[in-house]
Amino acid sequence: MPYYVFRLGMFKIAEKQGEWATFKEARAHVNELRKTLDPKSSDKYKMIFAENEIVAQETLTAERELDQRLAGDDW
Repeated sequence: MPYYVFRLGMFKIAEKQGEWATFKEARAHVNELRKTLDPKSSDKYKMIFAENEIVAQETLTAERELDQRLAGDDW
């Protein structure tokens, strides 16, 4: 399974930046991309290990359920 790098923009729109066979190559590329980000931008670069590009994109953009143990003013 390959490693995918995506740019997540506003509204969680995922833009594929590339795919790599090894973790080391993907990590190096995503780190270089993160250095170019504008600090005022809400964009992010994410790396994910997945079966294919569709699964990777769905996983990154899926809404997570709120863990009720962490919700509220108990903190």
